[in-house]
Amino acid sequence: MIAQRTLLASAVLSALASLSHSAFAQAQEQTLPAVVVTSTPFNSDEAAQILAPAKVLYGDELREKLGNSLGDTLSQELGVSASAFGAGASRPIIRGLEGPRVKILQNGMSIQDVSSLSNDHAVGGEASTARQIEILRGPAALLYGSGAIGGVVNIINDRIPTVLNTKPTGEAEARYGSVDNTKNMSLSVDGAAGDIGLHLDGNWRDADDYKIPGNVSLSDPSLGSGRLPNSYARANSMGLGASYIQSWGHIGASVGVNDDRYGIPTEERSFITLKQTRFDIDGLVKEPFANFESLRFKLGHTDYKHTENLQDGTPATDFKNNALESRIELTHKPMAGWRGTFGLQTENSEFSALAADGSGPETVPLTKSNSIAGFLLEERDFGPFRVSAGARMESVERKPDAASGLAQRDFNLGSYSLGGLWAFTPGYGLGATASVAQRAPAIEELYSNGPHESTATYDIGDNQLSKETSRNFEISLQKTEGLLRWKANLYQNRVKNFIYGRTDGTKVGEDGVADPDGEFTERFWSQNSATIRGAEAEISYNLRGQGWSWRGFADTSRGKLTGLDNLPLQPATRFGGEVAHRQGPWRSGVKVLHAQQQDKLASFESFVTPSYTQVDANLSYTQRYNASDVTWFAIIKNLLNEDIRLSTSVLRENAPLPGRNLIVGVRTSF
Repeated sequence: MIAQRTLLASAVLSALASLSHSAFAQAQEQTLPAVVVTSTPFNSDEAAQILAPAKVLYGDELREKLGNSLGDTLSQELGVSASAFGAGASRPIIRGLEGPRVKILQNGMSIQDVSSLSNDHAVGGEASTARQIEILRGPAALLYGSGAIGGVVNIINDRIPTVLNTKPTGEAEARYGSVDNTKNMSLSVDGAAGDIGLHLDGNWRDADDYKIPGNVSLSDPSLGSGRLPNSYARANSMGLGASYIQSWGHIGASVGVNDDRYGIPTEERSFITLKQTRFDIDGLVKEPFANFESLRFKLGHTDYKHTENLQDGTPATDFKNNALESRIELTHKPMAGWRGTFGLQTENSEFSALAADGSGPETVPLTKSNSIAGFLLEERDFGPFRVSAGARMESVERKPDAASGLAQRDFNLGSYSLGGLWAFTPGYGLGATASVAQRAPAIEELYSNGPHESTATYDIGDNQLSKETSRNFEISLQKTEGLLRWKANLYQNRVKNFIYGRTDGTKVGEDGVADPDGEFTERFWSQNSATIRGAEAEISYNLRGQGWSWRGFADTSRGKLTGLDNLPLQPATRFGGEVAHRQGPWRSGVKVLHAQQQDKLASFESFVTPSYTQVDANLSYTQRYNASDVTWFAIIKNLLNEDIRLSTSVLRENAPLPGRNLIVGVRTSF
């Protein structure tokens, strides 16, 4: 079966199709537990998210998909790929959109790292200690950022407790991966002392350069084989939180630290050291005023720094971000049938990317950014119809250091969204969403003018860039009840002044002067109109219940620049299926994902990404021991040892994904 990959995929899909009609009929009468999406204003269950298509990873499913990075963890979700810049840095790409167009949150607040600036920058959040990870799009995304046209990813770790536990509860896990000798241990514990809720979490990961099935490069065998050089990753994190909890609500605070070191798998063999300290305050007051259900306020401060180092350890460039974010939300009781949330959000930051020795060129000068935004989201039912409307008004200021000689830029942004859901029969829904979203150019898009060691590019911004305006439309049809469920989405995004990086292959030295033997390739930030179209479909049976379960899925998208060619780094068309069985303490499953060849290239791209078939499998056994659940598990990723290269990765020509990886471990919940 392993030797015949195409037959394997066909057999799995045929098995799914052969399940009997009587089994489907029986499934219609059963209901699975609801999953609460915390990043929506009404804490709706996952099945209700037709106006903001959502996926929630939690429990066994999250642990089975867990990778060394957030992008790796989410890369096989519907419509989601990854930037795959080695094992240490991989950010989720949603429907072909990446960087600042995908907002990464932790407990509803911006991560405030610099991962949106470049693919070699790691996300400053840890999935190993998350209770759940949420992906959402649509009107609810306006609560968190005008430019989040790709969507929002929210990492929930409950670092600030909201409930009092009668006894300590938590989870601990240890795992080992064969492909890179990964050693990973994580811990999350919640407890209480009187009216004070307490939380502790931590993670330690150590991974060597990972094995690859063949050569580093498909065209140049001299670059090596067997292992991907400089693909190691080390990560450490710890978080502490406490809150005072009463019947009226809660108020609490937390602190979290990240300390990472990871290699960049390019010829330069550079590496990144990352340190981040984050403080958060979170409060909730129930029924603070007449006609209001709740008042929530949050404050977050992040002190972030990462250094890009040369192969010999010499620091090259320091990236720093010191940021303060605040938000306040008021949720009102139903008024004339409408329920909703409105609020205010502010962000203030100082960002720079400067030569570590203080004498070299400035990649990005010290720049202050200030923004203030007001947002509103309302929802109402009209019989079988549900309407959701959102709006966000935002003012953004980019102010570079006076010594740079660059001009300050100010942007006024307006974003709006309107969606409707028709429940034409119980358990079925037809929905449509239309939105307009505006985004201010990011700091590096405006003011970059220097070498970027880890990407080997000399980045040149344009301080005359205009704001992006995206007009989006989506139609969805889905079945949300019973064990047999399905959904299908069609979408189109038309973006005016789409900002993208392009290169003409010009080589330059560290000073930006043209040099055929130069270490860096010039990359310019440019604008043009763009259109992204795509489709997604998924069908599942008994996905989280006992007995047999199965799932089939497919997604495709394509982005084009008006009058030119395709957008760069576009995802491949994918389809696949999985079969699983759960009986008592045993859980097992097999998943097949096939990605087609990606030959729809931008004008400055030349590498056609080959197709691949990825097969993963898992087996676990849970036993009861001293009032705790202990789960022993084994996971095999890339069972066929395929040479997998993601079309969304800048390094796709010279950095394949890991080969066959056996992961074994033990997890306990108490």
